[in-house]
Amino acid sequence: MRALTLPLLLALAACDAEPPPELRVAGGDAAAGRVVVGERGCGACHVIPGVRGAVSWAGPPLEEWSRRGWLAGRFPNRPDTLVAWLLDPQAMSPGTAMPNLGLTEAEARDAAAFLFSIGAGRAERVPAGMPLAPGDGGPRPDPRIRPRDG
Repeated sequence: MRALTLPLLLALAACDAEPPPELRVAGGDAAAGRVVVGERGCGACHVIPGVRGAVSWAGPPLEEWSRRGWLAGRFPNRPDTLVAWLLDPQAMSPGTAMPNLGLTEAEARDAAAFLFSIGAGRAERVPAGMPLAPGDGGPRPDPRIRPRDG
C-alpha cells in the first residue's frame, strides 16, 4: 500500500487544479495528455512534474507551465499558441531545437491541457507579461528598466 501512495501523491501534485478559463484547452483532456507526453518522450529533453523519468535539462523545464507568460520566448503562452507549437514548432520558429513530434490535433490538445494543469492552482488570472488583448503589447513610453546614472 505504501508503495502506491507516493506515486499517487506525486501525480496529484503535478496536476494542481483546473486552469483558469482563459488557459483551458478546448477539447483537451489533461489525463490523456500526461500519457501523450510520456509516450512521445518529452522527458528526454524536459523536466516535467508528474511524468516518470522526465528529468532532463536539455530543454527548458516545464514546471509551473500555466504560470508562464511566454512560449519559446516569443509567443504569448495561450492554449491556441501552445497547440500550434506542439503540432509544428519548426513552422513557428524555424531552427528551434524542439522537434516536430508528429502529434495529431487531438494529441496536441491533450498534451497542452496537461501542461496547462501544471501549476494551475497558482496561476494568475493573466500571466505576467502577457498582453491582455491585441495591441496591448509592444513599446512603452517609459523604460521598463531604470536606466543607470551617469
